[in-house]
Amino acid sequence: MKAARLHTLGAEFVVEDVPIPVPGPGEVRIRVGAAGACHSDLHIKSGGVKGVDLPHTLGHENAGWVDAFGAGAEGQGLSLGDAVVVFGGWGCGHCHFCLGGTEQLCDRFRWGGMGPEGGYAEYLIVPSVRHLIPAGGLHPADAAPLTDAALTPYSAVKKTLSRLVPGTSAVLIGAGGLGQYGVQFLKMLTPSTVIVVDNDPHKRELALELGADVVVDPSAESATRTIWDATDARGAAAVIDFVGVDATLATAAAVVGRQGIVVVVGLGGGSVRYSFFGLAQGATLTSSSWGSRNELEEVLTFAQKGDLVSHIERFPLAAINDVFGRLHHGDIVGRAVLIP
Repeated sequence: MKAARLHTLGAEFVVEDVPIPVPGPGEVRIRVGAAGACHSDLHIKSGGVKGVDLPHTLGHENAGWVDAFGAGAEGQGLSLGDAVVVFGGWGCGHCHFCLGGTEQLCDRFRWGGMGPEGGYAEYLIVPSVRHLIPAGGLHPADAAPLTDAALTPYSAVKKTLSRLVPGTSAVLIGAGGLGQYGVQFLKMLTPSTVIVVDNDPHKRELALELGADVVVDPSAESATRTIWDATDARGAAAVIDFVGVDATLATAAAVVGRQGIVVVVGLGGGSVRYSFFGLAQGATLTSSSWGSRNELEEVLTFAQKGDLVSHIERFPLAAINDVFGRLHHGDIVGRAVLIP
């Protein structure tokens, strides 16, 4: 099969022929219909995120069709040819977190494409049927980004819901692949005023189309004051940072209100001063990592009902290096999807 493999950190992917994988006991082979190109993979490719042995096939946003069962995997609700969406947070299945439904937090860190081989290929091995969810009529190219680009902001937004009561404001930093869904979930699930911060005018325009109430260019001299004015000078009840660099975290700390919450999602590697005087009084600083399988089912339900708008660009797998070049330069407004 064809697979786009990363051999050296900082280098381009190599599209090459590798053996078609054979599913072992309990495993399922998926014929990949689409794989989302995620910023997380850009961080891995550049060496910013460690822990992946090379050469390796990345790709953790995947959807496709059941192609083969390993021994013992048959008869668990799926048949050959079924269209499925792949939940990527593969845990051990037995620890406290896995049994509690948050398998993505398992110590084993077996996320598809970030340990096991991922979906930038024609076929993908999934370790268990429990990681597969019927696509419910969604095309793989539409479904694949939902497994991270939609799931991650959905889980992050849910962490803020108790604070986002009528009359409050939410600030969303970064309106790219994840941010486009974050805006929609904030508008669907909360009555708050949604303020989006992004330096790209096209992404700010998209955020307005998706329902944002206010958009702010962070490079403007008055950016922080504009955000504060939009919160009626109360500060934001919730800030979700999809970038995570020093500058965006500084903005988050500057605009969160008393008893508010800052949720860090982006893998930019930045930090924020957390002390009695570092954030507004009573404010909470936390992070959010992906989401649970149950939350992915909830996201898919939104999409199947037509409640989510997805801005997706489709590319052949052979164009992967061009796609990641555009991703690096911020030229993907929504989500890029690779089609094997």
